[in-house]
Amino acid sequence: MAITFTKQQAADAVAAAQDERDSIQANLLDLDGSFGKRLLAGATLTGTTRQRWESAAGTLAALWILYQAYSAVIDRAAEALAKRPGQKELAQITALLTGPSVEVDRGPAPLARRDLADAGREQLTLATARARMRGAFTKVTEVVSAAEQAWNDVAGTLDAAARDLSGIDALGDQDLGREGAEVRAELDRLRGLLNTDPLGDKVNPAAANRLRDRAAAVAARSADLARLRDGAQQRIAAVTAAAAAAHAAREDAAAACARAAAKITAVPAVPADRTDLSARIAALDSLLAAGRWTRLSSELDLLERELASATSDFRDTERTVAGLLGRRDELRGLLDAYKAKAGRLGAAEDPGLAARYDQARELLWTAPCDLNAAADAVSNFQQAVLAIGAQRS
Repeated sequence: MAITFTKQQAADAVAAAQDERDSIQANLLDLDGSFGKRLLAGATLTGTTRQRWESAAGTLAALWILYQAYSAVIDRAAEALAKRPGQKELAQITALLTGPSVEVDRGPAPLARRDLADAGREQLTLATARARMRGAFTKVTEVVSAAEQAWNDVAGTLDAAARDLSGIDALGDQDLGREGAEVRAELDRLRGLLNTDPLGDKVNPAAANRLRDRAAAVAARSADLARLRDGAQQRIAAVTAAAAAAHAAREDAAAACARAAAKITAVPAVPADRTDLSARIAALDSLLAAGRWTRLSSELDLLERELASATSDFRDTERTVAGLLGRRDELRGLLDAYKAKAGRLGAAEDPGLAARYDQARELLWTAPCDLNAAADAVSNFQQAVLAIGAQRS
């Protein structure tokens, strides 16, 4: 037989039940007012999110109904306690707080398992009701929190992408406009998915980050093209000047090669003429007039690289030719220096040494000079002088 509460036990039990009921109510109100719940309840949902929310919403509705029945039992116990309870009221309070006092509609059981007297209702103790509410609360908060987390993970990134796109200058460029339209369409698609199916697998941080990267790239391209638009005339003028400078560099290289060819053999050929770009440079003005900034930027970049490469090649050829002429002069000076050394050794009249000297001098002062043969001849003379010096030391 159940033990009936004393007055003090009844008072303590009612107070504890009221405190717990207030905590449950506060948590349910927080859930009801949460961003995730309002997001789900106020949206036209699709896909996975619709399925999960329909189940969770049903659970939440049943949770509130159970809570109301649970709360009503506690209110009845409190009312009984307020009447200066005797044994009858204490027994009632004991039964309410410890017995199956929470009546809920569970719906009829399946016909095959239904009892003839089944009314579709059941009696729960407060403890059982709390356990059911706790399980239902967990189920609903999992869905609500997941939706809120999905929104928080993605919405900020999409907003950042939208800000990038909003800063795109209206340049009228076809390529940029097409890319911008594609990114905006993807942004709208992901936003639509975020609003209608945040728990689906088609919208996620990775997809949002890829879109943000594309939007940032389009924005950066727009900024580049805006700078190009503002400085297009100057860049075209600079390319025109670079073409003239490249042409002048080729003429200098050709003149140097011609001068050198009269003096030495094996002069390198002048690099092919890559400076006749008048048609392509003229086309830049057409691209400018048509506002084809992407194409204009690409062509300017290409022309600048080609002209810089050509100019560098021409300058390298000119330096190479100058080096060859310098090498001939260096060999002449070396030959004269060792002739003087031979004289100081008293070997100026040595027939073998004189023959080597004459051979080297003829090669070096004959146009065009064969530098390789001359270098070998100067080396032979040098070694012969050094040998004589070694013998007489």
